[in-house]
Amino acid sequence: MIRGPRQVRIVSVWFPDLAMNRWRQKVMRERTLPGDAVPIVLARDGTHGPVIHALSPAAAARGIVLEARVVDVQSIHPDLHVEPADLRGDEALLERLIHWARRWCPWTVADLPDGLIMDVTGAAHLFGGEAAMLRDIRTRFAMQGLSARVAMAPTRGAAQALARFGAGGDVICDRDSTAPALAPLPIAALGLSAQTARVLDRLGLKTIGALARLPRSTLMRRFSDLAAQDNPLIKLDLAMGLQPDPLNPPPDLTYWVSRVRLAEPVIDPVPHLPELAQALCAELAEAEQGARRLRLTIYRIDGEWRAVELGTARATRDVAHMLRLFEGKFDGVDPGFGFDLLTLEALRVEPMLKVQERLDGATDTQGDVTALIDRLSARLGADRVTWAQWRESHLPERAETRVQAMTHAPSHPPDLSRPRPIRLLDPPEEVRVLYAVPEGPPAQFRWRRVTYRSTRHEGPERIAPEWWQDRPGTRLRDYYRVEVQDGRRFWLYRQGLADDGRGGEPRWFLHGFFA
Repeated sequence: MIRGPRQVRIVSVWFPDLAMNRWRQKVMRERTLPGDAVPIVLARDGTHGPVIHALSPAAAARGIVLEARVVDVQSIHPDLHVEPADLRGDEALLERLIHWARRWCPWTVADLPDGLIMDVTGAAHLFGGEAAMLRDIRTRFAMQGLSARVAMAPTRGAAQALARFGAGGDVICDRDSTAPALAPLPIAALGLSAQTARVLDRLGLKTIGALARLPRSTLMRRFSDLAAQDNPLIKLDLAMGLQPDPLNPPPDLTYWVSRVRLAEPVIDPVPHLPELAQALCAELAEAEQGARRLRLTIYRIDGEWRAVELGTARATRDVAHMLRLFEGKFDGVDPGFGFDLLTLEALRVEPMLKVQERLDGATDTQGDVTALIDRLSARLGADRVTWAQWRESHLPERAETRVQAMTHAPSHPPDLSRPRPIRLLDPPEEVRVLYAVPEGPPAQFRWRRVTYRSTRHEGPERIAPEWWQDRPGTRLRDYYRVEVQDGRRFWLYRQGLADDGRGGEPRWFLHGFFA
C-alpha cells in the first residue's frame, strides 16, 4: 500500500509567566515571599527609566500592564513591590529547556523570549497520541514550576499564534482546520512589529481572517518594502503553510566526562586521578578539543557529593598538567564513609588541533607561562594572579590596568613616540615648582621636603583631557622630563594654564621616575 507524505506537526510551548515563575523559585530558596495580595513586578531598564517586564497575578488584577513605567505605576499603587528582572538568567533557563524538551522530539528551538518550538512529526504515537502528548508536555513543565500553554498545528506560525492568542487549553488543528482556527485571532498573532500592526488596525484589518479575505494585490504594493520578518503577507503564508518554514535546532550538548566506578568505597581519590585524566584527555584529543575548565567530583556512599572546580589559562589536554592542578585540592574535603564513584568533567572546551608547536620539535615557551599561571591560580585564587593589560588612552594612569591572567591574554605595550618612565606614582604627588611664568619649564622643585635644581629638561609634551570620559572643566597637562644635579631624572607635569578659565593658578605634580 502506498502512503502519502506524513503531515508535519509543530508544537508551540508558551510560558506566559516565565520570568515571574523563575523569580518565585529563586526567592523561595533565599527568603520569604511577599503576601499573595501584594502586587509584585519585575522591572528592566527602559528608554525613560525602569519599565515593567513581568507581573504577578495580584498586579495583573489591579490593571497593571507590561511595559508601563515603574514610577507611574508606583504613584497609583504605593504598595507595589518591585524586583529587578534577570533577563540573562531567563535566557539561560530557556537554553536549558531547549535540550530538556528533546525528551519528546529531537528538533527543538527557542521561541524568544519566552517559548519553545518543537517539530514532533511522527513522535506523537510514542506518548499515546497528540492530545496525550500535549497533556504530558504541560504537566511536566508544571512539575518544574512553569505554567505553559501549548498548541499543535501543521506550521510554526499557526502553532505560535494558537498558543499565545488562542482561547486557552490544549489546541490541536490539522491542515484543513488551520485557516478556521486562525481566522478569529488578532492580527498581532502573526508576530508583526507594533508599527505594522497599528497600520493594519487603521486599515480595519483587526483579525487574521480579515487579512486573509482581502485581495493580495491591494496590500502587496503597500508592504512590499518591509522585511520578510515583518511583512504581513509573508507571515500569513508561513502560518498557512504556503511557504516553507523549517526549524534549525542547535546541536546536542556534548558532555566531556570520564568516570571511575569502584567495587568498594575508598577514602583517597588521588590514586584514581591518573586514570580519569588519561581517559578524558584521550577523548578530547580524538575530538581535537582542549579543556579550559575542569570539575572533579566524588560521590559518597551516603548519597552526598563533593566537587572541586578549576580553570586553565588556555586549552589543555596534558595529563601531567591536570594532575598538578589538582594537587592538594581534596585535602580539606570530607569523604564521609568513603566514595565509590569519581568523575572528571571538562565543563568548557576550546578547539585544540593536533599540530607540532615548532619546526625543531621543541615546546612552546608560552605554554610554560600558562602552566605556571594555572598552578598559581589554582593555589592562590584566580583573582590574585594578574598582569598588565594595555588600553587605548593618552593619560599614563589609564594606559595600563591589572587584569586576571587566567581570563585575559597578554597584550603588548603601544608604540610610543615619546619615552615613558619605568615607574609611576599612583596618585601623582603635588610639588612646589619655580618656573618662568606663564608656561616656562621647571627650574627648581621641592618634593618631600627636598629641593631639586634642574640642569636639563625636555618638553613640554601636552596631553589634553579625554572629553568622552573626563568631567567638564578638566585641565590639560604639560609634561617635562627633568634631570637634576645628581643625575636623577623625573617626570613632572603642569596641570592647567594661567587664565584658561578652568580654575586658579596652574598646579605641578611629580608623576614618575626615569632610569
